[in-house]
Amino acid sequence: MNSLLPLRSLLAAVAAAVLAAACTSTPPPPPQIDATSPAQRMAAVLAAAGVDDKELSVQPLRDPQVDDLRETAAAHREAGDLAAAGEALNQALLQVEDDPGILQERAEIALLQGDWARAETLARKAVALGSRTGPLCRRHWATIEQAHLARAEQENAASAHAQIERCTVPGIIRY
Repeated sequence: MNSLLPLRSLLAAVAAAVLAAACTSTPPPPPQIDATSPAQRMAAVLAAAGVDDKELSVQPLRDPQVDDLRETAAAHREAGDLAAAGEALNQALLQVEDDPGILQERAEIALLQGDWARAETLARKAVALGSRTGPLCRRHWATIEQAHLARAEQENAASAHAQIERCTVPGIIRY
């Protein structure tokens, strides 16, 4: 019997080791880091907007003072001063808070600043107030899509992407 004692101890130790190994779990894979830059996200928005001369696109009339603020914002954006661009657009929004075009421009500044939540919020407000067709509509939804992608919300991004296609309505064909 004494000769079986070391074998039993060895079997007990192996069984304990197997049970302990079975209880451990592999750690979840680390979250994938999205290396897409805000500028690349903005390029995707502009690419989704596209321009098609066969498509119906309605542009509103704007107040000259608001247009000046938009031009100032564009100049600051070109110069890389996103804070000043955002401030100019904020001033424009104080004058015409329900302008989908200005809301979209401000959303794009937020996207370039990496403020994903604000970009989405502004673009959603622009969707609610704006046209359901054309390049501006596609910019709204592409901004929302990029905000979701930046936060690794794949399902929501796919839903926003599907909306982009619905924004294209052909213009009237005249003979």
